[in-house]
Amino acid sequence: MPKITVKQIGSPIRRPKIQRDTLIGLGLNKMHRTRELEDTPEVRGMIRKIPHLVEIVSTS
Repeated sequence: MPKITVKQIGSPIRRPKIQRDTLIGLGLNKMHRTRELEDTPEVRGMIRKIPHLVEIVSTS
């Protein structure tokens, strides 16, 4: 399964609870942390929900 690397670039402070929960679901909770995840439609959907808080660093 292909992998995708996601980096948190925005703070969850003063964001709606659903956005904070999405960050936690991606395994992110502090600024500038990266996480390598499986490239699935579910993960892509979570990233699409919070594009202002995360960026895709690389795909493989």
